[in-house]
Amino acid sequence: MSGSTTEAFPGRKPAPTPGQAAPRYTWWNTDGNDASYISIDEGYERDGHHSDASSISDTAKTSANVFTAAEALDVYKPVEGFEGAARFDPSATWSAEEEKKLVKTLNWRIALPVCIMFFALQLDRGNISQALADNFLHDLGLNTNHYNSGMTIFYCSFLFAELPSQLISKKLGPDTWIPIQMVAWSIVAAAQAALRGEKSFYVTRFLLGLIEGGFIPDVILYLSYFFTNAELPMRLSWFWTSYQGTQIVGAFLAYGIFHLRGGALGAGWRYMFLIEGALTCAIGIWTWLYLPASPTQTARGKYKGLLRPKNGWFTEREEVIMVTRILRDDPGKASMHNRQGLSLTDFKNAITDYDLWPIYLFGLSWGIPFTPPAAYITLTTKALGFSTVETSLLTIPAYTIFIVQLLLWTWISERINQRVLINLATQIWALPLLIALVALPPVFTNSNWIKWVLSTLLIGHPYMHAILVALTSRNAGSVRTRTVGSSLYNMSVQVSSIISSQIYRENDKPYYYKGNKALLAVVAWNVVVIIAMKAYYNWRNNTRDRVWASMSREQRVHYLATTTDEGNKRLNFRFGN
Repeated sequence: MSGSTTEAFPGRKPAPTPGQAAPRYTWWNTDGNDASYISIDEGYERDGHHSDASSISDTAKTSANVFTAAEALDVYKPVEGFEGAARFDPSATWSAEEEKKLVKTLNWRIALPVCIMFFALQLDRGNISQALADNFLHDLGLNTNHYNSGMTIFYCSFLFAELPSQLISKKLGPDTWIPIQMVAWSIVAAAQAALRGEKSFYVTRFLLGLIEGGFIPDVILYLSYFFTNAELPMRLSWFWTSYQGTQIVGAFLAYGIFHLRGGALGAGWRYMFLIEGALTCAIGIWTWLYLPASPTQTARGKYKGLLRPKNGWFTEREEVIMVTRILRDDPGKASMHNRQGLSLTDFKNAITDYDLWPIYLFGLSWGIPFTPPAAYITLTTKALGFSTVETSLLTIPAYTIFIVQLLLWTWISERINQRVLINLATQIWALPLLIALVALPPVFTNSNWIKWVLSTLLIGHPYMHAILVALTSRNAGSVRTRTVGSSLYNMSVQVSSIISSQIYRENDKPYYYKGNKALLAVVAWNVVVIIAMKAYYNWRNNTRDRVWASMSREQRVHYLATTTDEGNKRLNFRFGN
């Protein structure tokens, strides 16, 4: 049973199952096991050789651990040059307390620094919103349409830089490429203090997008070296918490910096761009001196990592636990080492992986109902009659609610093991708020505060981006596909931002009734896509369950030993949903 026939299986009726009966899932399922790869022994009694309790940790004796079968050592052998190969031990045992302690250490030493890095990204990417409240457009002789064009240029350059940046990152290593990106974009960000008009505004928007593009998928790939698929969504929620935390910190910074107006630079927004760009540059230099390449490469280097200990952070045993638990969770992570670039064939196969297309499709539209209100929060708030200082401070509640929702819904997703249907909560949240913004008249008693509340709640929506990013990484099934897939998903989100930037128009301000009607139509479309995506992944898993259960153990071993299928195309891979 070779790989050349496996993708024909979805169309055939399987023979009676010799193993355990295949589970059935419907599109409304909200529970179930979330194993990436199913063991050769799934549904069969293991003999003494395969069930030796001394060789497998208590938490690993499940179908989620493919290494319970001895043959798996050859099937999932780490590629030559894999940085963790010397520490990989499928027979290693450890206690839950040991693993919990290590994960906590990784949270502080890896996840927290990544959040600081994202803070730097968003500080330079998002402070344009604060500048709007300080008469940025008026000072440069621009209007709303000029601003829309500038943001479109930014999103387009960000979009087209995603894949090239990710390919560079895969070759050099995220720990090397990310600091270079950060220092480069901070220079451009600081240079915005010298903006003089439309052309210079467009040029800096283009350069910022070009340099910042790829940063997010670079970081996602980097985090996957340290955390399991189940751990990734919550860490990514912290990642995007820092994103919105930056909005809050940025509002307070803007409030203080705007008081510097006058002097050599004049406008307060010029001081803001210069000071915040310098801060980002400092964080970029710190990142170069700190970030390790992998769990087994934390020792201080000659030119890099000078802030790390000479002998590294971890003992040999701790490195064994970290590498082994990652590969038990997803053996595909050993299919490439962290300085290995993608070949043209790898790139082509990753782009044409149709099983990730449903996520890309959803990425094109899920955030559109919320992006224009968030981008224009300072302009719409000021139009309601609030001062510049009040406008900056009145953005804070929206971002605070956003953070609470982000952490809450990511936690709920983990608790109910649901990655797709949970996105309905976001669209249901938007529906009554958009209806109200469309139905309410321009002016009525307390209209400024009521419309501010509606806009604030719309921005503070249940944010599922961390869940969807982790789902893309989870369903890629291999480092090759994950490298490209993370970029393609993020590119689809950037396309949605480009679309969003054209919805609120100059002739529709300040209440944007036409734009909000368009956002309502997008909400309806998103509901359809969510249900279709859930149904698709359940269908794929059910089809493979039937085929896998119909195969004898010997057939499974032969298939895995001879197939040309890789990653999520293997019959024992199951899509998370």
